Amino acid sequence: MDLFRKSSHQPGVARYPRAVSDDGDRPAWAQRLRNERLARGWSQSDAVAAMRTFSTVPLPAGLLDQWKRWERGRNYPDEFYRPLIAATLGTVVESIFEVKRPLRPRLTDELLIVHSGMDTHELVQRLRQSSVTDTTLDALRLTVEQLCCDYATHDPHSLIGESRDWLTRLTDLLDTRLTLTQHRDVLDAAGWLTLLIGCLEYDTGQSRAAEATRTAALDLGTEAGNESVMAWAHEMRAWFALTAGRYREVVAAAQAGQDAAPGRSVAVQLYGQEAKAWARMGNHRHVVRALENGRVLLDSLPYPERPDNHFVVDPDKFDFYAMDCYRLIGDDKLAEMHAREIIRKSTIVDGTSTSPMRSAEARLTLGVVAARRGELDQAVSHGHEALAIDRRSQPSLLMIGKELDDVLRQRYGSEPETNDFHDALIQASRGAA
Repeated sequence: MDLFRKSSHQPGVARYPRAVSDDGDRPAWAQRLRNERLARGWSQSDAVAAMRTFSTVPLPAGLLDQWKRWERGRNYPDEFYRPLIAATLGTVVESIFEVKRPLRPRLTDELLIVHSGMDTHELVQRLRQSSVTDTTLDALRLTVEQLCCDYATHDPHSLIGESRDWLTRLTDLLDTRLTLTQHRDVLDAAGWLTLLIGCLEYDTGQSRAAEATRTAALDLGTEAGNESVMAWAHEMRAWFALTAGRYREVVAAAQAGQDAAPGRSVAVQLYGQEAKAWARMGNHRHVVRALENGRVLLDSLPYPERPDNHFVVDPDKFDFYAMDCYRLIGDDKLAEMHAREIIRKSTIVDGTSTSPMRSAEARLTLGVVAARRGELDQAVSHGHEALAIDRRSQPSLLMIGKELDDVLRQRYGSEPETNDFHDALIQASRGAA
């Protein structure tokens, strides 16, 4: 009897569509299993023992052989084992066992016409004339969503200008006669745009303006009764405090946001910010608890329609939080493994990154790990690669960059490479606005 055959009584495995014959031909998910295990210093027996610890039901005696087949990519874990494996490895299912989905194309005038029957010019004209219909509001929602999706890859200064133009139109519209539903919908759109502008301002070193904008977003969310907008405003406060070294304020802001929008996608990011703060305060137990809370919640949510929306937490972002925490608590092997996964997943065929800011922090993490390992040239190389990425969040980049700078100066203070990186970091800090 096959202990791993799928049935209503026994957890099983689904046959992976292609067999693999050597290590170099492992599918990405199988390589990830192996990398996770090796980063923890586990044998394959250790991995199986850990799975038994996380399982709420007895597991088959032949699970070790099954793990070996998984690592080789010969069998694909079924719907029982995938969540159990993810929980054992402290991540979410889709981060390991990602499902390839077609990318939703960027909203253009042609697509806006398809979805709403009007292009951007007509939408602007209708807003100017206060001609608000359900179709107009739908086109507006799509436009604001696309601006939020442009956050990671577009020039922040240009995006601030474009977003402010749209916000001005919405503000003018709020002074006209609208139904209660229309008024709320316009407030929602204004809330998301205000959040976006605040994030972009902070990215570009405009911290005072960003705080004022964040407060305005919180007010808009409160007026509209939009819990997600309110929670993201709290998340921004946590982020600002984190990069300024006010770690207890991070925890307070994160917990306020969790209370404002429990069970929402934003709560996952709030748990992540909380974990980062606990890591910087040296409280490992609270780090683990916050990450696990976020992991469980994220695994319970459906995959987002627009994972590129800045105000949506996609599964791969969880590994980004974990990477930061592992680096801070000194678990270099897991930090390195997550950093390489982040870079791999965000690098497309032409070599560019779909998440340049995540990639920059991942490269800085690789630099810190290399420096701790005694590999000065590698450490400095990773550091310069991170600073060379154009789309950056200035405060976050400098926060992690300073970690690398501190390690380099402590261990290799007299080396010219260390001074070169230090000077480059100072130069990057001056290019904030």
